[in-house]
Amino acid sequence: MVLTVEHVAKRYGSRVVLRDVSLRVGRGRLVGVVGENGAGKTTLLRILSGDLGADAGAVHIDGTLGYCPQYPVLDEELTPRQHLRLFQIAYRLPGLDRAESLFRELGLTPYDRQPVKTLSGGTRQKLNLIVALMHDPEVLLLDEPYQGFDWETYMSFWHIAHRLREAGRTVVIVSHLAYDTQRLDALYRLGDGRLHPAPATGAQG
Repeated sequence: MVLTVEHVAKRYGSRVVLRDVSLRVGRGRLVGVVGENGAGKTTLLRILSGDLGADAGAVHIDGTLGYCPQYPVLDEELTPRQHLRLFQIAYRLPGLDRAESLFRELGLTPYDRQPVKTLSGGTRQKLNLIVALMHDPEVLLLDEPYQGFDWETYMSFWHIAHRLREAGRTVVIVSHLAYDTQRLDALYRLGDGRLHPAPATGAQG
């Protein structure tokens, strides 16, 4: 398994958010996790990404990780182009060919030299996604990745997701609504602090 989650639990004070979450995902799988607002989806992704510690349980990821949080963590004063250079250094990438390709595919090129603070929410989310993808991670965690996208960009997102799966990457998409579940290999619902398998979806390209 590329991603293994074993009996993860998390509480905030007296409030139990995750009780006993377990999940096993193999290579080349496109998995969705849905749940109501407040169900603990973002908490779970933060634990999977290593951004937040669990109170109990264990997480094992076999490979490099990409994490796209729900709210973009970007520098308001930098341009998208400057973000690429910054993360190229952070990821120790020899070039930016992959990032440039994603720029074009997601329609971000016209905004590449504008400060982030001037960009719309959807355009920021495009940059947020590119930053998570540009080092070609083996496991990708996406929290509400297409919020603010127009229809064309939304469809481009799914084309990218399916290419990643075909390349053997593992993608976990978290959302509060189960949109386009037929595109997924597996779907889980987070409720009562646990993951419950949802009806089979049968992924499509």
